[in-house]
Amino acid sequence: MSIHIHNFLKNATILNYICYSNIQFQMDSEYDIFISYLQHEKRYSGHTILAYDTDLKQYLTFLQQQYQITNPSEASHFIIRSWVVSLMENKLDPRSVNRKITTLRTLYRFLVREGKVLKNPMLKVQAPKTKKVLPEYIDEQKMERLLEENPADLGDFESFRNFLILDFFYRTGVRLSEMIGLKVSDVNLFSLTVTVLGKRNKVRQIPITNSFKSVIEKYLALRSIFLIELNASSVYFFLGNTGNQMYPGFVYRVVKSNISKVSTGNKRSPHVLRHSFATAMLNHGADINAIKEILGHSSLAATQVYTHNSIEKLKEVYKQAFPKA
Repeated sequence: MSIHIHNFLKNATILNYICYSNIQFQMDSEYDIFISYLQHEKRYSGHTILAYDTDLKQYLTFLQQQYQITNPSEASHFIIRSWVVSLMENKLDPRSVNRKITTLRTLYRFLVREGKVLKNPMLKVQAPKTKKVLPEYIDEQKMERLLEENPADLGDFESFRNFLILDFFYRTGVRLSEMIGLKVSDVNLFSLTVTVLGKRNKVRQIPITNSFKSVIEKYLALRSIFLIELNASSVYFFLGNTGNQMYPGFVYRVVKSNISKVSTGNKRSPHVLRHSFATAMLNHGADINAIKEILGHSSLAATQVYTHNSIEKLKEVYKQAFPKA
């Protein structure tokens, strides 16, 4: 039957730039149960669930067009492999293919658990090998140039907010979705902490400094005046130009236009600032487990990738410490 993506996603940040009412497809009730499983048991974010939805929509379309199969429980590992091959033949990046395979693994484990499939076909499906890509980041000198403007000189709300977007990413290492979902009540200027709702609805606290506190206080003052002029109110910390919650595309444009001033790298997204934060922390001797907690990584392996980016720092330490260097 034709259904809309679940109502609970209407509260997700992603709805600010996607109209779900136009996304419809053929599914049975098992899909509803699976989505509910992702939300309530796996505790995936709205953004992650939307990615799963996109992958499943593509997979089910392939099954129907190529094999006239409308229920994924009828697909064998041969059929699933043929989908993977078709993705590779279409030059899809191996990392994207692996993400789709992860989606199917989650789906079929769920179907086995529910008794809809007796044997998991994904056990015979191998993911393609991917090259290890080191995260791009901006070095500290470039970040200093990017943030060299004195916040006190930025008297209007929009200019100050755009500056703070960059500064906030770099000082806290938050994800884009975490920043957009941040509320005023999440920023505690007494305890100098920011409470963030991360992936799988995990809550963590990020410390901030006294110097950053003064920047935030200036922003909050301008934010109050901005809302009074609009005769509006909002619980969200960062606001768009109309006083509403910011949407991802807006943040991307602000970050990209500013990063372009100091970097010619291929990637100029908010995540680059997250990588820059982690690399700077590691370069200045922060414990990798502490960085893991601040970033909200579920495993240390995800944080260890930044050790590769610090090779220049290691070379410097080596030259200073090794007698024959």
